[in-house]
Amino acid sequence: MKFRYTLEVLTIISVVVFSVLFIYSGSNGYGEKFVGTDTAGSYAITELSGTPLENFQPLIPQWKPPGSEIESTLFALQAAIGGILVGVVFGFWISSHKKA
Repeated sequence: MKFRYTLEVLTIISVVVFSVLFIYSGSNGYGEKFVGTDTAGSYAITELSGTPLENFQPLIPQWKPPGSEIESTLFALQAAIGGILVGVVFGFWISSHKKA
């Protein structure tokens, strides 16, 4: 007898494996547990060039949010808008297949 939920079980296993992998490899040795690619890139440039990190200036001045709470809120808002757009696209796609 064929197992009914093969795809679901494989999906759950892959999500767990990737989550453990990302958490395990998240520490990169810069003293911060999880750093973004900007921070990792800045540290790499600093190590390669020998110039202190404080001497680097961006070519285009960037807006910095007044606090980390605002930054987190903007990121969550961006994720919500993206999720809504993906849901709308999949909704139209599924409804077009049901009509056919």
